[in-house]
Amino acid sequence: MSTSSPLHLAVALDGAGWHPAAWREPGARPEALFTAGYWAGLVAEAERGLLDFVTFEDSLGLQSSHPTEPDTRTDRVRGRLDAVLVAARVAPLTRFIGLVPTVVATHTEPFHISKAIATLDHVSTGRAGLLVQVSARPDEAAHFGRRTLPRLGPEDRDTPAGRELTASLSAEAGDHVEVVRRLWDSWEDDAEIRDVATGRFIDREKLHYIDFEGGHFSVKGPSITPRPPQGQPVVSVLAHRNLPYPLVGRAADIGYVTPHSTGQARTAVAGIRAAQAAAGRAEEPLHIFGDLVVFLDDHQATATDRRARLDGLAGHPWTSDAEIFTGTPGHLADLLLAWHRAGLSGFRLRPGVIGHDLERITRGLVPELRRRGVFRHAYEADTLRGLLRLPRPANRYATA
Repeated sequence: MSTSSPLHLAVALDGAGWHPAAWREPGARPEALFTAGYWAGLVAEAERGLLDFVTFEDSLGLQSSHPTEPDTRTDRVRGRLDAVLVAARVAPLTRFIGLVPTVVATHTEPFHISKAIATLDHVSTGRAGLLVQVSARPDEAAHFGRRTLPRLGPEDRDTPAGRELTASLSAEAGDHVEVVRRLWDSWEDDAEIRDVATGRFIDREKLHYIDFEGGHFSVKGPSITPRPPQGQPVVSVLAHRNLPYPLVGRAADIGYVTPHSTGQARTAVAGIRAAQAAAGRAEEPLHIFGDLVVFLDDHQATATDRRARLDGLAGHPWTSDAEIFTGTPGHLADLLLAWHRAGLSGFRLRPGVIGHDLERITRGLVPELRRRGVFRHAYEADTLRGLLRLPRPANRYATA
């Protein structure tokens, strides 16, 4: 891919930042984490930097230092506001930036999610998306009592039991997205008549049963919410490893990957493109974004010292599934462009400390990318699909 192609940029928002000690930094404002104004300010800064979209992290269990189990730590941020509701609150305060909340497909009914994201698309006038997440945590399953999940640890990921669980949850999430997409199409674009003179508000012939029958869901439809302004809001999926690649290939408009080198970026792109072709979608647009945690400062030594201080507060060097970049905006731009040439169409940056690193992204990295001719100087569309150059899909149920 040539670096002359547009580079897309998003930011992943989570609490005070992705480093577990971020809330203890000066300016972190931990007392504001559960206020609407905090999130509105973050998204306003991201929009000031002309970013494509922001994602909002969420889960159905408290954050934990253990990947599959709850913990009892009290020295880290615990608790979240609902991501979809935060996005809906912020939507009227913004004009262009996309809003992509996390939804947990494993325990949330697709009918509910379709309605919530369609509503977000309406209140944001076409800037909604969703980040589909699966959950293998037994403690989260216990909130609902509908199933039990095996207690598997990180060491079990590549065992037959681990691979079977990942494949099963991914297949369920694929069906979940398919139901959501069909429900978005269950109202044709012109189903609402609203003709006071004739007394007809709706054309019932333009509402459709979806009649989905699968291994995980049986959904009649139609939705109760009119078709979203984008037709189909943008669906995104995080794929750490190759096992979730089929879910990205089947269901997503954006797949997030976590390479740690240019070679790994190239391999991840090839894997997702193969999964996309296997799903019969080879001709459809599908963005592949690289995820990176970033600690940005004007000088390398400053960024290195800041990260070391945070690690000291946390009690150990912090690691992540994604590459952790520590350095200057110029050096980060070099890395992004190298991975861009390897086939990634964009990047989702995770600020190590939101109160510090978000502004270093919008006011340091973005100007640097502009100087190199690979990032926008103004928003060129007012929908998320427009920003990502994704066409508005035709309604699958509408007749010509």
